[in-house]
Amino acid sequence: MPTVVLMDASLSMTRPVSLDQCSEELQRKNLAVAGLTMLFEHMANNYRLEFTSLVAFSSLWELLVPFTRDYNTLQEALSNLEDYDKTCLESALHGVSNVVQQEWGHACPTQLQMTDTMHNLVQLLQLNGGDGQIFTMEGQLCLKSVQSMFGRLIDAAYSPFPAVLRCGNLASDVQVFPRPEPVFLDEEIDPMPRHILTDLEIVGFIEIGDISSPPVMSRHLVLPIAVNKEVDDVGPGTTEEPEEETSANQQAGKVPNFCVLLHGSLKVEGMVALVQLGPEWYGMLYSQADSKKKSNLMMSLFEPGPEPLPWLGKVSQLGPISDAAENPYGEDDSKSPFPLQPKVKRSYAQNVTVWIKASGLQTDVQKILRNARKLPEKTQTFYKELNRLRKAALAFGFWELLKGVAELLERECTLLPDTAHPDAAFQLSHAAKQLKLASTGDSQYAAFDQNINPMHTDFSGGGAGM
Repeated sequence: MPTVVLMDASLSMTRPVSLDQCSEELQRKNLAVAGLTMLFEHMANNYRLEFTSLVAFSSLWELLVPFTRDYNTLQEALSNLEDYDKTCLESALHGVSNVVQQEWGHACPTQLQMTDTMHNLVQLLQLNGGDGQIFTMEGQLCLKSVQSMFGRLIDAAYSPFPAVLRCGNLASDVQVFPRPEPVFLDEEIDPMPRHILTDLEIVGFIEIGDISSPPVMSRHLVLPIAVNKEVDDVGPGTTEEPEEETSANQQAGKVPNFCVLLHGSLKVEGMVALVQLGPEWYGMLYSQADSKKKSNLMMSLFEPGPEPLPWLGKVSQLGPISDAAENPYGEDDSKSPFPLQPKVKRSYAQNVTVWIKASGLQTDVQKILRNARKLPEKTQTFYKELNRLRKAALAFGFWELLKGVAELLERECTLLPDTAHPDAAFQLSHAAKQLKLASTGDSQYAAFDQNINPMHTDFSGGGAGM
């Protein structure tokens, strides 16, 4: 995820460090610059894909370097940092919000690294729901303690994630970027962090159309370690490389690599690879195109569990096509075995009545009254809507609604014109009586699964409507 470095450029940072605490005569600003330089050098060598921005603040804020992977530019901006007036953290945070939203939008998580007082940092963590971490110096305020603190920050947030990608007898050393975060399962009584294994095993392949667009927890780039050094646009921004490193990169580009083979195969065949991340935890590898000429091998992480995608069933029960009695895709690939039909009907697949607002309830009652005025032609529709409202009222314990609708039907019966069909009066009286009986709560008449059936009459019009 992108990183924003928020550097305090107020006069308080020009305070000298006590000679008892440091052998050299330095300012607090010099210590902060030294620590950030250490961070930028590490990211240039080991975390090249990270986009980083530098913002300075005092009473106002200034964007010194927009999001970039050129760490030489970031270090140069640090060395040219000027001193300003007093500290105002609130305006700086508004500035960071504007910078992030303009570049990445509202949905992209961002890491914020700050040089500020402990009190302000604690307040920020509280406002962020406790998410985040504060790194402090151990011992006296000196260059060594600052470097030690930034070393702990690097280990926690910017250390690379090397792994081995395996498929049968083939294997490749890869780097997963950004580093996958530990996952906590909410349904566990005492949740423990679950970490991705460094040994990623491909368990099978599946058509893109079958896996569709599944819900994922996070997405990561998968880079072959022996090849990613020669990619120009992920470098630290240097214009020249030593001859030895250039020669090593050229040799690495000629060595066969399983990761490159997998990427090309998935792209050509239009498939994804299911990969096991840990016990009962799976993800998928696929090719994602940034443009017409460039694509990357990506890995998306599913929710931990044996059945992360309901339409595929349990991943452990999937098998090769050759094990099936007949090809589940057909001889001409005209059908698919997915999605699997659930054994139990899903609640969201049923016609559930929900009254969140009064207008929804009013609409359902008016629908019943409209059909009541068109009896006996609308007998089936009338009783269908009536039973739907009755079930919802019984489920909610809304007895007054049943009694109220019964009174409305009785009123409609008295307002029938002389030209109305005789069956209409019988049906309205019958429906009103049944609703009143159900409103008493008597189990004989208020059973949830019981429906109000049309009243059988001797009139041909009523019979035609049933």
